[in-house]
Amino acid sequence: MYHFFIEPQQVQGQQILITGPDVVHMRNVLRMKAGEEVSVSDGRGRTYVCKVERVESEQVALYIQETEEISTEPGVSVTLYQGLPKGDKMELIVQKGVELGVARIVPVVTRRTIVKLDEKKAAARVSRWNGIARSAAEQSGRWMVPEVAAVCSFAQAVEEAGELDQVVIPYELAQDMAKTREILGSVRKGQSVGIFIGPEGGFDEAEVEQVIRRGGRPITLGRRILRTETAGMAVLAMLTFLLE
Repeated sequence: MYHFFIEPQQVQGQQILITGPDVVHMRNVLRMKAGEEVSVSDGRGRTYVCKVERVESEQVALYIQETEEISTEPGVSVTLYQGLPKGDKMELIVQKGVELGVARIVPVVTRRTIVKLDEKKAAARVSRWNGIARSAAEQSGRWMVPEVAAVCSFAQAVEEAGELDQVVIPYELAQDMAKTREILGSVRKGQSVGIFIGPEGGFDEAEVEQVIRRGGRPITLGRRILRTETAGMAVLAMLTFLLE
């Protein structure tokens, strides 16, 4: 069953009106017809099982058959502070991060970041990443669309993360797996968690120390060196296992 997102005000009694880019996708790509079933989430914990009533040029009308309030969210609000990687790796990070339950992704410029983005390019990239987040949320059955925030400096990311309940930073010099189990095992539902992931080449020592001074805790992800597009996913998978 295909899954889409709406704003709460699009629900009108027993009917939902889909507008915007989703109409083109439903009509021209999925070639949906009257009578087909879809699920729709309002981003606030409510999901509707609907039947397509009619497909028009600028809107698709759905009839609500069933309302559900079963959350597919992980129970913790995870922000991934991702050092900007080269190429299109960020697209994969956004897609898989959303599938694994991240609530927010913050692209971060660090000392070892190779990519240089001016304001216009950064805004265009963030817009594209948010589109990927929406598609991944629909595909994976999330009931909310995680945000990809504007690109920020490392200092800004550390300052923001200082407001979270727990912050971890995978670091190649951290070796105590038992301590890592203890740290991740201490995360409780309802908490806010920050994960710092470096770009290619990782963080330099001063950056790691900066995170630790603000209350972040270094963890190890095992004996192997993981790529930047893998490390965050590993932490998210560990949290999923522990919390779900």
